[in-house]
Amino acid sequence: MSKKTDKLLALLNGQPVIPVLKIERAKDAVPLARALAKGGLRVIEITLRTKEALEAIERAAKEVEEAVVGAGTILNAKQFKQAAKAGSQFIVSPGATKELFKANRDHDVPLLPGAITPSEMMAALEADVDFLKFFPAEQAGGAAFLKSLASPLAGIRFCPTGGVSAKNANDYLSLPNVVCVGGSWVAPDDMVKQGKWTEIEALAREASKLAKA
Repeated sequence: MSKKTDKLLALLNGQPVIPVLKIERAKDAVPLARALAKGGLRVIEITLRTKEALEAIERAAKEVEEAVVGAGTILNAKQFKQAAKAGSQFIVSPGATKELFKANRDHDVPLLPGAITPSEMMAALEADVDFLKFFPAEQAGGAAFLKSLASPLAGIRFCPTGGVSAKNANDYLSLPNVVCVGGSWVAPDDMVKQGKWTEIEALAREASKLAKA
């Protein structure tokens, strides 16, 4: 296990579900992060899919002490640096490139890169990365595919994301090579837009009760 993996696992601290968030309005970041943390999901991933994503990361990182804020949908080294500067404690990417692996080596902030093929996973191992995002999980073969990798790629652990929901999360969490899952169901876009923080807290509480078999 790499030192970066150790650091990332320490941040996750056994949390079964990582909320994957698309925040349109930076002002929503703080109440959203607080609601999720109060519901038991301290570790969150704010994706760089909106214009105000970096500001949302910065606000949540600065103002919500109980939250562990990461950045998602990081596609290159420039975004890696921007997210780290904004206060991200970990970086998530839908894929992996030599540029991102170099950024990972050059920064203390750990990277969780995406991979869906054995070749991509082996390339990650060569870059000393052994904790990967399996994305898009359902479309790439789901829990059955990940189960088939547990023996030949026993040194790699995964966080499946993409199509994961409350209905199938346990299919993944029951696998020996899965650490956690990423999902957006704990903070639906419409609830965030309407500021339904109590409802989001309840969804987070339910998700936090999911556990490794």
